[in-house]
Amino acid sequence: MFSIFLRSSPFYYICFFPVLLGIFFLCPIRNVVAQDSTYYVDYKDQLTTRIYTSRKYTSIVVNDRVNDYRWRFEPNTTLNLGVGATYNDLTLNLAVGFGFMNPDRGTGETQWLDLQAHMYPKNFVIDLFGQFYRGYYVQNFNSDIPGIIGAVYPDLRLRMLGGNFQYLFSGDKLSLKAAFLQSAWQKKSAGSFLAGFEIYGGWANNDGLMLSQEAVPINRNFSGLGFFQLGPNAGYVHTLVFWKRFFITGMVSANLDLGRSFLDLERGREYLWGIQPNYFGRGFIGYNGPKWSLNANYVRSYVRFSKVEDFNSAFVTGNYRINFVYRFQPGPKLQKYLDYVDPEKYLPIIRKQKNKN
Repeated sequence: MFSIFLRSSPFYYICFFPVLLGIFFLCPIRNVVAQDSTYYVDYKDQLTTRIYTSRKYTSIVVNDRVNDYRWRFEPNTTLNLGVGATYNDLTLNLAVGFGFMNPDRGTGETQWLDLQAHMYPKNFVIDLFGQFYRGYYVQNFNSDIPGIIGAVYPDLRLRMLGGNFQYLFSGDKLSLKAAFLQSAWQKKSAGSFLAGFEIYGGWANNDGLMLSQEAVPINRNFSGLGFFQLGPNAGYVHTLVFWKRFFITGMVSANLDLGRSFLDLERGREYLWGIQPNYFGRGFIGYNGPKWSLNANYVRSYVRFSKVEDFNSAFVTGNYRINFVYRFQPGPKLQKYLDYVDPEKYLPIIRKQKNKN
């Protein structure tokens, strides 16, 4: 599922077009293993439309082990209203943060482009991230030092790219599209183990020092931090179906990544290699009827850095949303346009033949 948030700056519109082109290269490919129709029903040939509200964020967490201080830098992102559609395993969502939904923007101003793709082809879970933020404020600080909470950092920038790839062992019985996209219906409760790998890289920096000089001496303060890491992951997902059409889905995976982190201190850049445990969690709850669905979901990723100069840092990415979904069979006039987004049209002939068998 590709979510795109439109902003007023031309930069965001320019980035919109490569994302659209990327859809055709990253769209899920049909799996040749047959699904068990006693567990779930796929609505590939129906058009699944949605109206939704959502909010995305990527926070910066810094733990100072020497002074036992903990900062949380938060972007001032908007609550967005969007529309979207899913057809034949391809999803596109567009959302805008309207002013009437955000009367009080709070502390500071944030410019951002947050691209998240959460794709659920049968037997696979694929997550892609591209975060570009500028403008943060201190939302949380575990001390009574005045003037820190609410402090605005208009020039604090964050960049992060990464992906999470997992194999769903029981994809013939469990459909994550039923939970996240509502383009399928999970008829019976089911669970599955997952395994795969992830890769992430990112950095954040400020024109000045990132931490308050009242809390951290200047010789330990820093203007930037970053990391690169990759490693295996494993997890479990389960959908509980009750009263036939209601469902609760929970998914969690743990990761053990090898990588290198750095801090930009006054004396220069300090590096450290290390192994870090991370986690990725998702939750879904709602009603999935024959034609319409109402549901809420939350996705959260926590990526830790190796400890450099007794600082433990992390990037926390989240996306929570509420969806109202309506499905219908497209008519002949609409169908001829939807046929252009059939993934099999862009597959080699050999792969097409496999999918028909």
